[in-house]
Amino acid sequence: MDVQALLLSVRLAVVVSLSLLVIGLPLAYWLALSRWRWKFLVESVVALPLVLPPTVLGFYVLLAIGARSPLGGAWSRWFGHGLAFTFEGLAIASVLYSLPFAVQPFTAAFSQVDRKLLEASAILGASPWRTFRRVMLPLSIKGIITGIVLSFAHTIGEFGVVVMVGGNIPGVTRTVSIAIYDDVQALNFARANATAVVLFAFSGVVLALVYALNHRVWSVQPEM
Repeated sequence: MDVQALLLSVRLAVVVSLSLLVIGLPLAYWLALSRWRWKFLVESVVALPLVLPPTVLGFYVLLAIGARSPLGGAWSRWFGHGLAFTFEGLAIASVLYSLPFAVQPFTAAFSQVDRKLLEASAILGASPWRTFRRVMLPLSIKGIITGIVLSFAHTIGEFGVVVMVGGNIPGVTRTVSIAIYDDVQALNFARANATAVVLFAFSGVVLALVYALNHRVWSVQPEM
């Protein structure tokens, strides 16, 4: 089993999930409440990774962060190295690739909150931030947890985007999915199976714990 690749994948998934929490919550809040007539264009862009082949997305991200791009050039000047084939570049690509898996559950949860509660909070003098923190977030916690878990699990299993943007650098961009692929290519089926079983079990345990936590803590049980 490739422990290094597994730990790198977990690290990447944590970084991506936290990044999507910061980026996705305000975006989903706007999508849920905005009445802008062209909002569907933003929704289409957010959902694009669901239908776009990972290699296509990875190719354009690679161009966007390459040494000749404004972003890649600025990064090289600031940090002394490029973004392509680095963990940072891989994290950027993974955030874009997993964006709909976080934003869509967030948006669905926010959309289900009764608008009368938001209006009542505003009438009582609460600021928009206080209303969001004290009303919107608690009532949307299930959708938020679902989005975090989906983005985490989706990042763990990435392959096409990882290969295009990160390559296969051990300890830097070689994730568990690439490690399994390399073992299969080398006909090392025993090692590939060992890594796949651990990944399968880890994903199952994480999902089971989250669903159990949702059921016990936030689900309302009917009175007998």
